[in-house]
Amino acid sequence: MDNEGQAKVNILIIKLSAIGDVIHTLPSLSALRGLYPDADITWVIEEASSDIIKDHPLLDRVIVSRRKKWMADLKKLHGVSRTIREIRTFISRLRDRQYDLVIDFHGLFKSSLIVLLSGGKRKLGYDSMQELSGLFLNEKIHEDMGKHAVDRYLDFLRHLGSDTGDKEFLIPIQKENKDRVEKLLNIPKIDIENKDCPTVLEGSMSILGNINNIDIKKRFVAVNPMAFWETKLWEDEKFAGLCDRITKELRAKVVFTGGGGDGMIEHIQSLMSHPSVNLGGKTTLKDLAYLYKLASLVITTDSGPMHIAAAMRTPVVALFGPTDPLRTGPYGEGHVVIRKEMPCSPCFLKKCDSRKCMKEITA
Repeated sequence: MDNEGQAKVNILIIKLSAIGDVIHTLPSLSALRGLYPDADITWVIEEASSDIIKDHPLLDRVIVSRRKKWMADLKKLHGVSRTIREIRTFISRLRDRQYDLVIDFHGLFKSSLIVLLSGGKRKLGYDSMQELSGLFLNEKIHEDMGKHAVDRYLDFLRHLGSDTGDKEFLIPIQKENKDRVEKLLNIPKIDIENKDCPTVLEGSMSILGNINNIDIKKRFVAVNPMAFWETKLWEDEKFAGLCDRITKELRAKVVFTGGGGDGMIEHIQSLMSHPSVNLGGKTTLKDLAYLYKLASLVITTDSGPMHIAAAMRTPVVALFGPTDPLRTGPYGEGHVVIRKEMPCSPCFLKKCDSRKCMKEITA
């Protein structure tokens, strides 16, 4: 598709979930807008991750799929007529453009159905055919699983003719996000000239000792102990010990982030000797992005928050077990991945009896 001399083209991006994958697609959105500055660009996304791209300045429309809720309601025969109306409205919104280009960044059967429903002219996706996802494509590129997801997605833009030089992770943070986070934090300022306060994270900690020249003058370290896969979790006792050392040795406040409701953060806090702040369940995704921007450092499991922190260019210490950091680790410079190499890794298992790869990581 030649964009020269073309006033406007309609483009559809399909990347439905999860948070990290949506973050990884943002540089491709920036490159796409650079390649087609006058295009009308629509992004279809599932509800759980939609806050990340809400009111995004590079998008003309965001269409939210409530697929999981629709499926659950239909399965339970709950509100069937309402659900069918919502699905029809979704399809109607999807089809009220004649798309010149559809890019399926997701590459699964659920995204291929949207490709089909879109009625797009040029339907671009991967040749890997996961879950028969390529059935409705008419143009395919090779999916190089040896690349990081960010660069793998950017292969679509290289195919379209973009040089993809600058990798921009634009998350539109609003004043309301800033105001809410600053009110939630309310962290007392500490004298940054105190000679007992180190300006470099160093010493005996196996995790923090891997980071050099981290500016801790902002005086708080964000910690995300949560992950969707149980195999990505680190022991609560180790998180508690690590956070106590951060407070004692670095004299920095620990701010916990993550979802609320399961008691994990509260349990970690109960094992600690020093006070900390629990913001679990109190932030939106954009709130979290701004909070991480303010932090000196983010310590996290392999999770969506890890990718948000990396996108905000805050140094990340990431704890990895069953997954491959070369494919989905924190993107960019200044981050450290802590990982114990095992004969079985990366296994990509969501359940494991031993979880030895995570248990071998020490504080």
